[in-house]
Amino acid sequence: MIDLTWKLFSQTGNIETYLLMKELENEQNPYKPRQREDQNRTPIDTNL
Repeated sequence: MIDLTWKLFSQTGNIETYLLMKELENEQNPYKPRQREDQNRTPIDTNL
C-alpha cells in the first residue's frame, strides 16, 4: 500500500497523499522509537 501511495504522490505532488503514506508507515512500525527533535541539533558555541 505504501508503494501505491508513493507512486501516486510522485506523479501528482499531492501533499495529502504524502501524509497518508506517512501515516501508513507509522502504522506498520508502531514500536519504532522516534528521535527527539533536540537530539538532532548541534549545540551552539556562545563563547565567541
